[in-house]
Amino acid sequence: MDRALYKWKKMVPKEQNTKVEMLQKATKPPKIFVLDTNVILHDYNSIYNFQENDLVIPIAVLEELDKFKKGNDTINYNAREFVRHIDRISDPRLFNSGSGYPLGKGRGKLSIEINHPFPPELQDCFMDDIQDHRILSTTIWIKNKYPDRIVGLVTKDVNLRMKAKALHLLAQDYLTDHIQEERVAHNEARVILERKFSNETIDRIAEGGISLNEAGYRREPAANQLYKLRYKTNGNKQPDVLARYDRQEKKIVPVKFKTVYGISPRNDEQAFAIDAITNPNVKLISLTGTAGTGKTLLALAGALAQTDLYDQILLARPVIPLQNQEIGFLPGDAKEKIGPYMLPLYDNLSVIKKNFKDNSKENIKIEDMLRNDKLIISPLAYIRGRSLSNVFFIIDEAQNLTPHEVKTIITRAGEGTKMVFTGDIQQIDQPYLDRWSNGLTHLSEKLYGEELFELVNLVKGERSELSELAGKKL
Repeated sequence: MDRALYKWKKMVPKEQNTKVEMLQKATKPPKIFVLDTNVILHDYNSIYNFQENDLVIPIAVLEELDKFKKGNDTINYNAREFVRHIDRISDPRLFNSGSGYPLGKGRGKLSIEINHPFPPELQDCFMDDIQDHRILSTTIWIKNKYPDRIVGLVTKDVNLRMKAKALHLLAQDYLTDHIQEERVAHNEARVILERKFSNETIDRIAEGGISLNEAGYRREPAANQLYKLRYKTNGNKQPDVLARYDRQEKKIVPVKFKTVYGISPRNDEQAFAIDAITNPNVKLISLTGTAGTGKTLLALAGALAQTDLYDQILLARPVIPLQNQEIGFLPGDAKEKIGPYMLPLYDNLSVIKKNFKDNSKENIKIEDMLRNDKLIISPLAYIRGRSLSNVFFIIDEAQNLTPHEVKTIITRAGEGTKMVFTGDIQQIDQPYLDRWSNGLTHLSEKLYGEELFELVNLVKGERSELSELAGKKL
């Protein structure tokens, strides 16, 4: 801080410190951020999320965006929307880094910069002529042109950030849609262990529930808040009573263990999940947890138990090709190409069918639903664009979706539709998503406490002892 400014700040009253801070902010030139392609593919409106700072888009980024314009995935949509937006601007200042195009009140300026070579002393660092290296060289050029300003590269590519730091450049992830670590951890521990109630009060809750006044709560809990009510110490060691806050009734109501389509809960969290899945007042559910905790199985069993309430059950998951191999290179027709990616969903259906005899009415019903398209197992891309009315929609592996994709899916919901998003934020297959920025984390954080939404985090693996051992130790 300037010495005179520091002296003035020490002399003025505390209530005037904000004026000092405003003056200090005004004396600092705005930062310059160079955007990588993946930031735009992740969020085509990202250029409006950097406050007063200036933005530079290397021409190499536009070249890369051109490759993503065709297709039906979200990244293709984002590429098209951004290019259209740039085309609508059509202002000469956009291609003049000395001036730049103003993005609006309270925001900085945007400019598109042509490619620049590495400085001679760095030309041997990265010899391959690839787009990432062109973006790096342009960032170096911007930094050298504006030595009095902070220049940084914004990219969701971890490897490119490492390369930038090796060249002594500032580099960071796109943080606008990041949920803070402590919030992510909080989402994983939403169940309240309540020890304050007397044994008699817990018995009353188990029998039918009590009001907030009877519970002694001064503040209303979040809608669908989950509780484990622990009895006072006694010789019987009674198990905890499970409960949920029902905002409509203004009561803490019991959560019972119940079986749905042959599937019974094996632990408290699974009981919470089945209660949410079968609660007609909850229209949107987030089931999180590691592999083997029963997320998809419980959702599918709960849907089959409520076929009289819905016209159709949709079970979908995003297709993430292994080793970046496109589906088009796989042999067979469209159905055969996507078959391997849908096997985990069919596996869950097989688990349910094995609970009944082959000629049972339950299995006959499942076969009839599959044959008549009342039960559809499909890649998520085949579902997009549909208007979903009176449908029970299960979206598996939702941790591989962006926040925008999750929002797009939910906005397709019509009257009578219920949606269940399942996933494990520790197992993300998309290269530019992580446990802080994926759509499932955003869903859990942004909608928690809404009356139509419930979050259940499953913590105990129930697939097998071997599966749970591997999950804990490996």
